[in-house]
Amino acid sequence: MNGTDEVRGLPDWRVLVVGGASGMGKTGVGRALARRYGVPVVEVDDIVEALLAVTLPEHLPEVHVWRTHPEAACQAPESVVGRQIAIAQALSPAIEAVVANHVGTDTPVILEGDYVLPGPATPGGPVRAVFLHEDDEARVTANYLRREPEAGPQRHRARVSVLYGRWLAARARAAGVPVVAPRPWEDLAHRVAEAAEGAGQLPSPAA
Repeated sequence: MNGTDEVRGLPDWRVLVVGGASGMGKTGVGRALARRYGVPVVEVDDIVEALLAVTLPEHLPEVHVWRTHPEAACQAPESVVGRQIAIAQALSPAIEAVVANHVGTDTPVILEGDYVLPGPATPGGPVRAVFLHEDDEARVTANYLRREPEAGPQRHRARVSVLYGRWLAARARAAGVPVVAPRPWEDLAHRVAEAAEGAGQLPSPAA
């Protein structure tokens, strides 16, 4: 045990956002921090599934795009990234509502997912955020292969992830939100926790 799993007292934040593109280690670090602080994890993927269940494509076309246009995921990486950005912007009001609920009810939670947009940092505020970014496509490909060996090398997906991650990281840095490299994996949760201590973030409205 390296201190990652020790349960601490109630954190001074109410929502800790762990953002970044797919394949960056968000799920693992979110779970480790949940154990560290004794709080639950809310996955943005669950918010997406809930919206898909109660809306029609004409209501939220961006959120439904992978179901209505499955071939779009195989287009040029830059095109796929554009769609991911549109999804994140469309989801922003729903994510803001979840964050506001946890702040308003004083119930700490870790929120992790690909589609959280970084907003202006408010150091020491109730909402903190840290974004993960790995810029090495080979590393991201290896991450996917380790996680999903049956799918083989997912180089197109890794390229998309790195491009989308660069976009998120640039927005995060511009907003004063810390960006953390996933490597070395062994102390990632500790580094994210340290970064969150002085960080702040408010989910950004759709732009």
